This record gives sequence, C-alpha cells and structure tokens, in this order.
Amino acid sequence: MCWYCGAPISAAEPVGRSLQCGSCGRDIRSCRNCRFYSPGASGECREPQAAADPPRDRERANFCDWFSLNPRPPGAAGRAEQDRQAAASAFDKLFSTDG
Repeated sequence: MCWYCGAPISAAEPVGRSLQCGSCGRDIRSCRNCRFYSPGASGECREPQAAADPPRDRERANFCDWFSLNPRPPGAAGRAEQDRQAAASAFDKLFSTDG
C-alpha cells in the first residue's frame, strides 16, 4: 500500500526508482514505502547497512540497495496525511485569536 494515500501497490520486486503511485503520484521506491523504515530508529531505518548513508528526503525516490516494499496492513496507510492535518490543526489552535 502507498504510505501516502493507501492505494494498493502491485509492483514486483525489484521496484524501479521511477515507479509512482497510480493514485497520488508519490514515488514508490522511497523510505516511507520500505519495510525497514522506522521513525525513531537510527537514520529512521532498521536495516543496519543502510543507516550508514541515509537519504535526506524519506518521501522521494532513492537508490537504496536495501529497499524492500512494505506490505502494510490495512489502516496503516494514509497516516502521514492524518498526521499533517493534526499538526496543522494544532498549529492553528496555538495561534488562534478565538477564545
């Protein structure tokens, strides 16, 4: 599933760098779609060999040799968009002049 929109990804391994989600257009071969992606881990990656030279942008396509498509369970996708919306809402409340 696409990390951003939750659309199913029917790509065979190895996933090409130029492959994009047919639904939202986001890069498929990105850290966010990798089974080793783990926010909070060193370099945000659980693959020890990949953590030595992590990509700067985890949402864009990269050349990582250890990329493996993450078969996310239903309900896990789209979390990034929900997090963005929650952060924007909290920001708006912080600077709101109401109440």
